[in-house]
Amino acid sequence: MSVLEDKIWQAVKQVYDPEIPVNVADLGLIYEITEYPVHNIYIQMTVTTPHCPAAIFLPEQVREVAQNVEGVNDVQVELVYEPAWSKSRMTDEARKVFGYT
Repeated sequence: MSVLEDKIWQAVKQVYDPEIPVNVADLGLIYEITEYPVHNIYIQMTVTTPHCPAAIFLPEQVREVAQNVEGVNDVQVELVYEPAWSKSRMTDEARKVFGYT
């Protein structure tokens, strides 16, 4: 993982689904962050369910925080539904919030 990718992982931890008290990274909604030449960033993410109302605004919030990371040229966020999100993608910290430990 590049230094810039690591900074973006940290930045997306600022984004929360308003119905869930866990950030999108720890929740496991971010599937991929890739840096391409000239500091262009690709982020692949999902939402907890295909009909999640947050799908309207979460990708844009993720794009905005990533775009604000110093050194980033451009950010593309792709919202995907396959593979489907599952609780197994959550970090240990997120599991504790939901009592899954």
